[in-house]
Amino acid sequence: MSDQRPLLDAEPSPLPFEPARAALVIIDMQRDFLEPGGFGESLGNDVSLLAAAVPPARSLLAAARAAGLFIVHTREGHAPDLSDAPPAKLERGAPRARIGEPGPMGRILIRGEPGHDIVTELAPLDGEPVIDKPGKGAFYATGLAALLEARGIETLIVCGVTTEVCVHTTVREANDRGYRCVVVADACGSYIPAFHEAGLAMIKAQGGIFGWVSHSGAVLAALGQA
Repeated sequence: MSDQRPLLDAEPSPLPFEPARAALVIIDMQRDFLEPGGFGESLGNDVSLLAAAVPPARSLLAAARAAGLFIVHTREGHAPDLSDAPPAKLERGAPRARIGEPGPMGRILIRGEPGHDIVTELAPLDGEPVIDKPGKGAFYATGLAALLEARGIETLIVCGVTTEVCVHTTVREANDRGYRCVVVADACGSYIPAFHEAGLAMIKAQGGIFGWVSHSGAVLAALGQA
């Protein structure tokens, strides 16, 4: 019997997937990382390199909603009392640019501050879970695994920022848990383009050691087949 599932064009090879068992995971598309005047720019980064991922991610989000995919948003940040931030993380960086210090959009990486919010273009709808994570990966110290398991999810369509840090960590965590991960290249971004390219290359290397790499147009086409 032939496989009737939609075929998603990806590297290192196309793969069939079931939209009913797929989730779109949007990683850390937060104001402090993407917007001019935010924490990311205050560190000397060119935030336009991340902003370029917003339109493709927005297209993916619209298509996922139309197709009925399970959608999860994540945000990196900490409790106001910093009880969930390890000392090694708190001590990193220049004293005035550390977690919890006053920043351009409120206290840096603190939940509830303006900079912690997801950018308006990708704002979650009611009913779309938002995972507040204290680490780089979306599975560490969160309820993401239980959410995915409860819905029988097998494939994660992953986008967001930054490619080599929070996206990569989440994909590695998911891979160890048995999920098939498809990273959408143009809907991810890094402040350092070489890291973006290297991060994608590592995911699809060795026959897909961590997963697959695709493009927003290919994902939209596969969802259209469904």
